Amino acid sequence: MSDPAANLNAGANRGPQPPVQSLDFILDVPLKLTVELGRSRMAVREILQLAQGSVVELTKFAGEPLEVLVNDKLIARGEVVVVNEKFGIRLTDIISPVERIEQLK
Repeated sequence: MSDPAANLNAGANRGPQPPVQSLDFILDVPLKLTVELGRSRMAVREILQLAQGSVVELTKFAGEPLEVLVNDKLIARGEVVVVNEKFGIRLTDIISPVERIEQLK
């Protein structure tokens, strides 16, 4: 019969493991992607008065780039396109890695 303590210590004698050189192990991790057209701030009274056909004014101007967020962090900007009768976004500006790191602070 093998000694369980010996099995636990078997991996400890291998020394430092080499760093992972590939990101393949995280490629299937799901992330939330959001495209933000604009925002608006409304009082509860105004929201309760909304009906079919109501118009909500947003902070962005027509033609202004949309923001692409991953897990609520800005990663790119783009413009609306239609692909096979579905809306899509054409990326026009990718946020640099330095700018993305700055967002984390």
